[in-house]
Amino acid sequence: MFLDPKPKSELQKAIDEAIASMRVLPPTSDEYATIMERVTKLQKLKEIESPKRISPDTMLTVGANIIGIWMILHHEQLNVVTSKALPFVKKAQ
Repeated sequence: MFLDPKPKSELQKAIDEAIASMRVLPPTSDEYATIMERVTKLQKLKEIESPKRISPDTMLTVGANIIGIWMILHHEQLNVVTSKALPFVKKAQ
């Protein structure tokens, strides 16, 4: 009905096939346990393969710091500042 806009990777296809083969096996069999271990390893590989996303909290912190630095520089450009204002900028963790 709905088309998947992103085609499945070979890794995802392997995971799907392994899960499909597990459905016909009893959960107490040795083959089931072996396939479960393989699926676990494939899932770990998939996590490594996928790109890391920047959290919204990090983006907000960076944005606030850039605005703060801009405000400090703008104020220093218009007015003479005798002290250093950079200690007010929050450091990245």
